[in-house]
Amino acid sequence: MADTKTWFITGVSTGFGKELAEYCLSNGDKVAATFRKQEQADEFTQKAGENGRGFVCDVVHEQQVKAAVQAAIEHFGQLDVVVNNAGYGSLGSIEEIDDAEVQRQFDVNVFGPLRVLRAVLPHLRERKSGHVLNITSIGGLKTFPGVGVYNASKFALEAIGESLAQQVAPLGIKVTNIEPSGFRTEWAGSSATYVDTKIEDYRSTVGENLKGIQSYSGKQPGDPQRAAKIMFDVVRQENPPLHLPLGKAAVKGAREKFTSLVKDLEAVADLGDSADFPAGE
Repeated sequence: MADTKTWFITGVSTGFGKELAEYCLSNGDKVAATFRKQEQADEFTQKAGENGRGFVCDVVHEQQVKAAVQAAIEHFGQLDVVVNNAGYGSLGSIEEIDDAEVQRQFDVNVFGPLRVLRAVLPHLRERKSGHVLNITSIGGLKTFPGVGVYNASKFALEAIGESLAQQVAPLGIKVTNIEPSGFRTEWAGSSATYVDTKIEDYRSTVGENLKGIQSYSGKQPGDPQRAAKIMFDVVRQENPPLHLPLGKAAVKGAREKFTSLVKDLEAVADLGDSADFPAGE
């Protein structure tokens, strides 16, 4: 296949990472897949054949990230697509999630992708090509009660992706923030951490929303296989989007967020403008 690409995908044991790796391999692309356990990496390598190889890489460990990226480049010769997929959801009220958990959330969801980017960008810059896909979330654009810490981590990844796109566009490198809504992955199940809502004032907001998220797990409308095909196709577009909401709820949520933002802006625009020195001063 003339348009064969080599992917570096983090967090391939479940969810989007697993589906994307399998879809890419079944359609002729090559995949460097990362796992936290050696036996998972070995199993992937055995099943994938010559076009796939598993590497041990927990994104919270910088040396593992560097080693995995270097080994993938040495094995395949080049990387074309880098997918920052590894992550999880920390759910609970902002007041009830402790510092240690907030730090862990950011270590995985923000510093993890940054470690991957620092390791891979020299290679992409040298080749003057490549495409970075950041798996953020509609929760990186729109907030929900009980999801504030996770929202914050994904808002940060959104900003990193937007700024990076401006940095690397002149070098021929592209960036897309993938923003899914509810998909049938383990995000709301085994991959998530929940802090029980013990503060009575939050039971009708945080508590009810977390119950809804838990009851929704396994019933989400989003199809991870369809999402994988879309990501496979988008890296082949000449002018791929910077933002790609996936799922009807994501598209609707993004529209609602930015419609509301524009409405709020117009209501206070004159006040905001008045904060500058008058022209000529």
